[in-house]
Amino acid sequence: MIRLGLIGCGEHAESGHAISLARYKSANPGQIELVAACDMRLERAQGFCAQYGFLAAYRDIDEMLNREKLDGIIAVVPPEGICELGVKLLRMGVPCVVEKPLGASLAEAIALRDAAAATPTPNMVSVNRRFMPFLNRAIAWTRSSGPLRYVRCTLARHARRESEFLWATAVHAVDTVRFLAGQVAGFEIQSLTTPEGATPWQAVDLRFENGILGRIDVLPTTGMVEETYDLFGEGFRASVTCPFGTERRWRCFRDGRLISDEVAPAETPEDIVNGCYDEAAEFIRALRCRDCPHPSIGEVFPSVELCWTMGKTVSAQRE
Repeated sequence: MIRLGLIGCGEHAESGHAISLARYKSANPGQIELVAACDMRLERAQGFCAQYGFLAAYRDIDEMLNREKLDGIIAVVPPEGICELGVKLLRMGVPCVVEKPLGASLAEAIALRDAAAATPTPNMVSVNRRFMPFLNRAIAWTRSSGPLRYVRCTLARHARRESEFLWATAVHAVDTVRFLAGQVAGFEIQSLTTPEGATPWQAVDLRFENGILGRIDVLPTTGMVEETYDLFGEGFRASVTCPFGTERRWRCFRDGRLISDEVAPAETPEDIVNGCYDEAAEFIRALRCRDCPHPSIGEVFPSVELCWTMGKTVSAQRE
């Protein structure tokens, strides 16, 4: 029986983790126990106990860690708390899932990466796009069709005007294209001309170490919410719109013909479509097998570093 704790009981912890953990427990009796939920607002932790089956609610992290014997912890805290809490759990030897972007600065992300490298503690980063079923079907199909030549992501959002969008949200797109195409060898980023006072948009061209080229269009104020990932090769293409879009779907084409077109049924649970459930299953699998879960902090760090570097480049271009 794997004993799990959850730190942070806000909206993202609920949609991204608690729902999936409760679903996994129901589908796999006797495998996991949802032992404790912790939040600075005790009533939220108590709400998770009532709704998702956690056994005990805590306000204080240290009290929870001292009282409960836990095999793993999912930590869902704001960026400014990720590094400190992550380092604490790693040094205590508690296997953990942490959130991106690994900290509120590149220095914090580096400190967390270094702590992970210095300890044997299993660790994982919550990057659910890597676990989206539609994306992984597209990857499998393209691998059977030939080598990739080009990958592309359109990251569209509505009214997202926060200054940290590039490093706190676009990291989703950056990490996913790295998952598709490998390590990045170089990039060029250009801010699109915008009206006075409007939120900047960016076009990012990427070169990967294996010769694949790519592009990410970062569009935070387009009036709609969508993520689309395109995988191109000689004579074939796969396109995935997920986890956001008017229709979550994947399609593939070969030699001018539509080979497959699958749309997520309306009744499909959100955490199944967006990869959160399979992400939770990977962490549990690793704990049960005493294995290292993937992706680890070290595996995701280059995505975070690249986003911070792009941000610095954009700032320098404005000066």
